[in-house]
Amino acid sequence: MQTRRALLVDAFATEPLSGNAAGVVPDGDLDASQMRAVARELAVSETAFVGPSSDADRRLRFFTPTREVDLCGHATVAAHAHLHEDGVLDAGTHTVETNVGVLDVEIAEDGTVWMTQEPPTVETVDLDYDRAGEALGVDPAALRDVGQDLSSAVASTGLPYLVVPVNFLEHLGGADPDFAAVEALADEYDAAGVYAFTFDALAADSTLHGRMFAPGLGIPEDPVTGTASGACGAYLRHVDAFEGDLPEEMTFEQGHFLDRPGRVRVRVGETVRVGGRAVTSLDGSLAVPPAADDDIVEA
Repeated sequence: MQTRRALLVDAFATEPLSGNAAGVVPDGDLDASQMRAVARELAVSETAFVGPSSDADRRLRFFTPTREVDLCGHATVAAHAHLHEDGVLDAGTHTVETNVGVLDVEIAEDGTVWMTQEPPTVETVDLDYDRAGEALGVDPAALRDVGQDLSSAVASTGLPYLVVPVNFLEHLGGADPDFAAVEALADEYDAAGVYAFTFDALAADSTLHGRMFAPGLGIPEDPVTGTASGACGAYLRHVDAFEGDLPEEMTFEQGHFLDRPGRVRVRVGETVRVGGRAVTSLDGSLAVPPAADDDIVEA
């Protein structure tokens, strides 16, 4: 049976066992059934498989334990941080093919990985606060209060998220989601998940605190989410959250309520970019099952 090197790399973190763990398979030119099996075995929110590309420097495919997703920010950061640490990639700008297209990834001299995301789309929605509050396990008044000034919206920089502002951290931190209801709410808006945030952050230099729930992708709660952070950055510009004075760089904190604290740097200009560091926490080999002839299970 063939084996592949497999790593767990903690993205948006400077210490191991924090931030968001991503699986990384550097020699990841496998078929979809093998990728699903490996992702299921690694059992983190997403695993990135590195393969060849005719359109970019390399290709990345992303799998949750249950399905393939088109884009994943933290796994992109993790994969490039590992390849840089391993001496495969020098600092500079690289291109990566994903299911949403070819994206630029810049590796800074200090190892920070910056991912340019897809051109943003943001559409405000008339959210039913009672339903959303019940799904998230948050007092609807905490949503309605801030919703008077900041509408909820579906925002995307590659993956769409329902972005929901919450007034205070005590309400966001005390959220007790009904995951079936969250999945139904996200599905109604054709969103990958629900990103709830508050400006009432833990750290003085943080712009906001976020939590992201994507049970429909097999991720009840994601510790730290790059694509949702980029979408939220685009959302903040769209709704003029800072009254025309959007900071040049924002810091979004996430993961503290899962004991996986992380920080995402977000820049919204001509493009949306998210950046962060990453740390390898596990490096080993994994047995890979034979390629399946097809994906059909017959009774």
